[in-house]
Amino acid sequence: MRAPYYPWSLRSLLSGRPSIGVVIDLSEENYTLLMRMAPELHLIKGELLSCLDHGMDLHLEIKEQTPYTTLLHLTYYFPHDTGHYPDPDAMLRVYHDSRQVDVIDIRQSALPLKRWGDNPTLEQRWKINLFLSKWLAYCVLQGHSFNLGGAEFSGVHAFEAL
Repeated sequence: MRAPYYPWSLRSLLSGRPSIGVVIDLSEENYTLLMRMAPELHLIKGELLSCLDHGMDLHLEIKEQTPYTTLLHLTYYFPHDTGHYPDPDAMLRVYHDSRQVDVIDIRQSALPLKRWGDNPTLEQRWKINLFLSKWLAYCVLQGHSFNLGGAEFSGVHAFEAL
């Protein structure tokens, strides 16, 4: 199922060579998708939980809020013998002024994304942002929302940061 948000086809994106323009496009697309789920992101503090009757709960934790950026943690928690296993598990910096999302760290078991260290290559950034874009589009299509106002509040649970 292809998300309706992409101005390009996935086939052409995957067959081409990554470029800085494509990485920036993905970063902007990730911002748009994140804002569809959390339009009031710049106002959120602490932890929120988006609960769906038909899927996994999505956890959003605000780590830092500044006038122009938000640092957040986004994940699902799967039950495991030793506790809860986060997957995918993303730390993201949101730039509200430029309307982009930068992946600080992402861990997941679905695709072989190699660790990139402090200075990821253009191809690594492309793969990381492409994965995030597909995951965020899936979350939007599932109906996840962190909207603080209106009727959608019923699916969101707020927690105070410990």
